[in-house]
Amino acid sequence: FIFDVDGTLTPSRGIMDPEFKEFFLDFMKREKCFLVTGSDYPKTVEQVGPEVTENVVCVYNCSGNDIFFKGKRVNCHDFNLHTDVRKFLEGYLQSSPFELRTSNHIEERRGLVNFSIVGRNATQEQRKAYVKHDQQFRERETIAYLINTQWPEIAASVGGETGIDIHARGADKSQILEDFDKDAEIHFFGDAMDPGGNDYPLYAALQQVNTN
Repeated sequence: FIFDVDGTLTPSRGIMDPEFKEFFLDFMKREKCFLVTGSDYPKTVEQVGPEVTENVVCVYNCSGNDIFFKGKRVNCHDFNLHTDVRKFLEGYLQSSPFELRTSNHIEERRGLVNFSIVGRNATQEQRKAYVKHDQQFRERETIAYLINTQWPEIAASVGGETGIDIHARGADKSQILEDFDKDAEIHFFGDAMDPGGNDYPLYAALQQVNTN
């Protein structure tokens, strides 16, 4: 069983519900469970707790670019954001009609960069305001589309409620399947499985495996 975190096991950028956590810990004892998330490891620990992160089979952070086993990093991939892509993001940050800015708009993680107009340090109320704006104008989809069409060597996808994940093409959540037996029965749970969402590459890859 593979689980996304934000919007699946927890509210976006939120903490796992205590009652659900009790159920999930019991479920982990009976089934092989893995986590795959766009967030980094410290944030994942903050959201679900070390009793989850250290007892699932493996935690794939940063969309599978930073891998942890029993709380220790076992593998990672680097990604450097191109100067022209950074300038593009900074330009969009200046021109977006959503006026509220907090901070931490271009967050560099292992193997990917997360971009947010409102900023990663926004409060829940500020995040809700941006979600409403994005639902109306589909701003993140537009930004991701422009990146994907202008820079074919990198990929951008909508992640969480306010962010966009940017990484080398192919370095998305689907890459974790390299660690699984081809005949394994895999059940994946995520909240962004539509095309353009950061769960979609893994969903699509599993659909192809099941079809074949």
